[in-house]
Amino acid sequence: MPMRRVDTDVSRFRRIVRGQIRKNLRRYVSQGELKTLQGGRVVSVPLPEIHLPQFTFGDRGGSGVGQGEGEAGEAVGGEPGEESGEHELEAEVTLEELAQILGEELELPRIEPRGRQSVVTDVRRYRDIRRVGPRSLRHFKRTFRNALQRQIAAGTYDPACPRIVPRPDDERFRSFDVTPVPESSAAVLYMMDVSGSMGAEQKEIVRNTAFWLDTWIRSQYRNVATRYVVHDAAAREVDRHNFFHLKEAGGTKISSAYRLVDRMIDDDYPPDQWNVYCFQFSDGDNWSGGDTAECMRLLDEDLLPKSNQFAYGQVKSAYGSGQFKHDLDQRFDDDDRLVTCDIPDRDGILDCIREFLRRGR
Repeated sequence: MPMRRVDTDVSRFRRIVRGQIRKNLRRYVSQGELKTLQGGRVVSVPLPEIHLPQFTFGDRGGSGVGQGEGEAGEAVGGEPGEESGEHELEAEVTLEELAQILGEELELPRIEPRGRQSVVTDVRRYRDIRRVGPRSLRHFKRTFRNALQRQIAAGTYDPACPRIVPRPDDERFRSFDVTPVPESSAAVLYMMDVSGSMGAEQKEIVRNTAFWLDTWIRSQYRNVATRYVVHDAAAREVDRHNFFHLKEAGGTKISSAYRLVDRMIDDDYPPDQWNVYCFQFSDGDNWSGGDTAECMRLLDEDLLPKSNQFAYGQVKSAYGSGQFKHDLDQRFDDDDRLVTCDIPDRDGILDCIREFLRRGR
């Protein structure tokens, strides 16, 4: 079937949109300007720099449409404005397209799942032909060929008047077979310090970072479970909204979050069936050196062996010391299961995402 002109135009427009998204990716990541639509499957992207084609008429000094009294640019029936208007176009892209653009721009490798596949799904594929079936699945070519062969064999086929009339026994129908297909599953466990030193700006940075991490991981796995843990001196599980908006006034004890996440993995996401990703965000303060030592033990003995990757993002705040990242880097400098990064401000989000995902674990 030949491609229609409109299909060519749509394809060209989508290439332009992809190019604009890549060009402005850092802005979208840092500012969080994207709006999710259709149950979170589609994203609306503002594209202010796409200029639509328009006709421009030259000035030949003659009469015609647009000619008459008045100067060029003068408004009809009112005073002209002092500044030109600003036009913004919103384009809709799927999360899959957005993940592909992110991967291309950051040159991210595809994630290699570890362990055995956790879910086996029966997939129906129409690869078989049968003599019976519903009319909606009748295979026209096979039916036509059978009728033609029968008429030729019976001597009733007339090349001068090639009329083919299928009989019920000529009909063939498409049919499916059921194939078990293994599917990888991922569990994404977010942890965040919500003590008094983590303000609204720090939480917004974490929210933007988590959106793009989710977008990439969901493009790599068929089944993704996401859980959220907050902590100050104690840890508890919350929903997504409270994760990004809750604020406490207590101190910080990171080991409480590590213990809770470790129990969640043991209870719900055994590593031989799930690909586990832990993302922790904090401003780097911890209750005491003794608790930091306990965190290192929990990582070494429990969390790192059970995780595909453990990632720690340190968000800069006016009150955070930043010490915890330094302690992690010293203890696990040669362990590729753990990755850390600093997020000094919103412009640092994209670099942190690249650091978290570049190993393809």
